[in-house]
Amino acid sequence: MTGAADVVREALSGSHRDYTTGNISRLIVLLAIPMVLEMLMESLFGIVDIYFVARLGPDAVATVMLSESALVLVFGVALGLSLATTALVARRIGEKDPEGAADGAVQSILIGLVVSAVTGVIGVVFAPHLLQIMGASREVIATGQHYTAVLLGGSLVIFLIFLINAIFRGAGDATLAMRTLWLANGINIILDPCLINGWGPFPHLGVMGAAVATTTGRAIGVAYQIHALTRGASRVRIHLRQIRLHVAVMTNLIRVSFTGMIQFLISTASWLALIRIASLFGTAAVAGYGLGIRIFMFVILPSWGLSNAAATLVGQNLGAGHPERSEQAVYRTGRYNMIYMLVLSVLFVGLAPQLAGFFTTDEAVLTIAVTLLRILSIGNICYAWGMVLVQAFNGAGDTRTPSVINFFCYWCLQIPLAWFLAMPMGLGPKGVFSSIPAAEAAMTITALVMFRRGAWKRMKI
Repeated sequence: MTGAADVVREALSGSHRDYTTGNISRLIVLLAIPMVLEMLMESLFGIVDIYFVARLGPDAVATVMLSESALVLVFGVALGLSLATTALVARRIGEKDPEGAADGAVQSILIGLVVSAVTGVIGVVFAPHLLQIMGASREVIATGQHYTAVLLGGSLVIFLIFLINAIFRGAGDATLAMRTLWLANGINIILDPCLINGWGPFPHLGVMGAAVATTTGRAIGVAYQIHALTRGASRVRIHLRQIRLHVAVMTNLIRVSFTGMIQFLISTASWLALIRIASLFGTAAVAGYGLGIRIFMFVILPSWGLSNAAATLVGQNLGAGHPERSEQAVYRTGRYNMIYMLVLSVLFVGLAPQLAGFFTTDEAVLTIAVTLLRILSIGNICYAWGMVLVQAFNGAGDTRTPSVINFFCYWCLQIPLAWFLAMPMGLGPKGVFSSIPAAEAAMTITALVMFRRGAWKRMKI
């Protein structure tokens, strides 16, 4: 017990270990704990906003949900660039080249500044039109256009918090990324009710207050990140002389990040397509699908933390010239993730009604959500390995392979299969849901075959 407590304490306080040497199992845990907590904090932004905004009525809630949907493209670009950033920084750190890691970090931030300036202006100027495109009613547009304008106008802090945390993860400073989101969420939780309701000296902003609170929290988090990067708290330290355009590094980042964006958008579009097919069977099917997926995505956050740990270990060990150690890290992480997802399968089979019942009392919605969770549990073991393998490719800088795999397994298999099982085969929502574990199994098998071929070991970034 003492040994486990020491590992947890080191993970939370910040480990300074060299991730290219030593016990791989211990290193996975040291990286995974703060990465899991970081992801939990990121998911908390939307939960906190909905919690406080829900008291303002359905139009306010619709504003938040539609605005978050409009943010999907912003998140897609930021995530694609962050995948490339993590891979590049991890490779340079593994090569014992902190100067090169800092150069890559600067170029990533410069790209983020340019792209976020464009998306921010579009968000501020066209907020009402974006809500209209998303299907918002006149009442929702009137209520929420300022919320959308503030949220999208703050794209800068969204990009920076994503990118700088990607730098921290690639460097092995996962604790700094975790602390950033602890700070940002703490500010958001304090400011949300104050700005929404006009408590004390704060203005009464209504639903727009939630956007101001979230943007302010993220901005303070970014200030903390910049302090860590420039004052030596991170393994990557940026000096004033390094803030310059480096065309070769920037071009490399754009090349890798483009297929990272495609990878994210392909998977996101497939989930939206499944919602569209589920909508053919009524509102309860859509609500049940949405509820079940939210529960599923929340409880698998530890799996994403493990997968991100694998990405960092792959990148750093490739940089250090230890491809066999990278491979070992992936297989070991995959086994740990498989055990966790197997536990979730048992949980879904036995306690799905209780999990879904915590969020809804509608019998029709509850039945659909329970069915979805139990069907998803069939593919959990495959999904566990698939997540780790995909992040291993990304950590190596090979974002193209997962994009191609996602395209064929999600768009060419999952979506047609969902329609076929639901409509011609007459299985209804069960047919839609059954396509998910089938696609995940295909994705995992394909990814494993590609991984074992080893082309990722020769990737240059």
